[in-house]
Amino acid sequence: MLLNAPTLQHYRQGVAALAAHPRIEKLASGIAAGAGQAQTLLWQAQVEDLLAQDTLLQTEVFGPLSLLVEVDDEAQLKAVVKAQQGQLTATLHAEADDGPLAASLLPLLCEKAGRVLFNGYPTGVEVCDAMVHGGPWPATTDARGTSVGSRAIERFLRPVCLQNAPAALLPPALQDANPLNLLRLVKRPVDPGSDFLLSLTQGHHHDHSLYA
Repeated sequence: MLLNAPTLQHYRQGVAALAAHPRIEKLASGIAAGAGQAQTLLWQAQVEDLLAQDTLLQTEVFGPLSLLVEVDDEAQLKAVVKAQQGQLTATLHAEADDGPLAASLLPLLCEKAGRVLFNGYPTGVEVCDAMVHGGPWPATTDARGTSVGSRAIERFLRPVCLQNAPAALLPPALQDANPLNLLRLVKRPVDPGSDFLLSLTQGHHHDHSLYA
């Protein structure tokens, strides 16, 4: 069951486009879809078409559909990753002895996706500090943010610096006493004449910044 009727219609249009492609083969299908439901489908495309930037193979079909591409070797696998457009997620299924290959693929996957999963399945978003639900274009319009997780609020904020502000004028989030008990980045001297240390701790400082 998809989100709504327009989403289901878009899914069916995507399926029809794949079915009309002369070099894409349907491998398997689930039970026939009932009213308002999407049928699960598995397709296979040719790696040559993907590397040639076939636009259909770069078009998302939102729904219960997977498109397989078989590669000949490690070099072709990396070429396929590089040929991908921006994605919300990328998943790497690997065993312990796949370590060298996984290590060489990870930087490429990080360039293409906002979240890289290991031996798991997307999307599985969770509202937590570490969550990133975003990615390079066209997955999102701004890859610097996330739409889920603690950092999602940053899309609606901008930084403001209060330089040498009197303590009495500081908002609670910036007061040295930290009445809101927030986790904060504080700059403090380590010892006289040394560089400053940035630490997640409470301390005395003169310049304060916040998001507004």
